[in-house]
Amino acid sequence: MEENMSYSEDDLIMLSALQHFIFCPRQCALIHIEQVWAESRLTAEGRIMHERVHEEGNESRGDLRIARGLPLRSLRLGLVGVADVVEFQRISKDVLQPFPVEYKRGKPKPDHSDMVQLCAQALCLEEMLNIEVPCGALFYGRTKHRHDTLFDDALKTEVERTAQGARELIVSGHTPEPVYGKRCESCSLVAECLPKTISRRKSAKRYLAGIVRDT
Repeated sequence: MEENMSYSEDDLIMLSALQHFIFCPRQCALIHIEQVWAESRLTAEGRIMHERVHEEGNESRGDLRIARGLPLRSLRLGLVGVADVVEFQRISKDVLQPFPVEYKRGKPKPDHSDMVQLCAQALCLEEMLNIEVPCGALFYGRTKHRHDTLFDDALKTEVERTAQGARELIVSGHTPEPVYGKRCESCSLVAECLPKTISRRKSAKRYLAGIVRDT
């Protein structure tokens, strides 16, 4: 991504698209291109968790300020979204240090999707507030545990590459063909995506094409 590139307000994509893109580019396209969404028990639980967090409102505890449902934006990365929680710790008379906290319904994932989403929020805060945001945390509802996350250069680079990949996919307007895998069983869009059915149809088509080609 070019360092000096800046997107307009109309060109911003949702922060959530980064996590969707890492999980499955087809899921990302179904949600952000085709506007397909299906509520499952898991997504409903996640939505309710986020709503409860946001409804608690802002608060102050000594030198700590807690903002909930904070709007975020980065014109450099072309991202827009909302942070579940941002804790602002006073480190001097005129300086509050932001610490984003993202709430997740389940447990830590084997990929970097949650960390990428959280780090993207930090990069938005850095651009908006002109202050470095070195770390944040992920809170998982299933384990009731908060995992601190360091935003190192490798993770920031992964955020930029993911943002670029998600943007290119969304701008293309093309939804990738399904590739069935274990992840499909946990996807709320499996009934809309039909990865097994479409994959079988494509396999049969290739098989018949091969027969015709060999005769």
